[in-house]
Amino acid sequence: MATILLIEDNEQNRYLATFLLEQHGYAVAAAVDGRSGIELARRIQPDLVLLDIQLPQMDGYAVARALRAVPALADTPIIAVTSYAMVGDREKCLAAGCTGYIEKPIDPDTFVAELERIGLRPPRRGPAA
Repeated sequence: MATILLIEDNEQNRYLATFLLEQHGYAVAAAVDGRSGIELARRIQPDLVLLDIQLPQMDGYAVARALRAVPALADTPIIAVTSYAMVGDREKCLAAGCTGYIEKPIDPDTFVAELERIGLRPPRRGPAA
């Protein structure tokens, strides 16, 4: 089962993303700030990181750069999930080490499909019982 690390300080956004991903068969680990997210990423080595950019204390750009500096996480996809939607924000996320970018608010109807389009592999489904 693919494990997704969700680094998001907003409880409602964390709840919604976790609910949607778990409904589609993904395992979700969550962190509420950048520092604990980096620690958790080192420990669990997730298949994908969903990263809020507007985090307290350490912003998502710094978190993405720190994750890229960990050799075991160098190839892990990092998707910025952010309300920053001005011209240049996407490029700033990519320059920090993110591999994809999704604008908030999260659309429950398209969120998981959009992640899979960016590169998240759908979980394997066993044969019907």
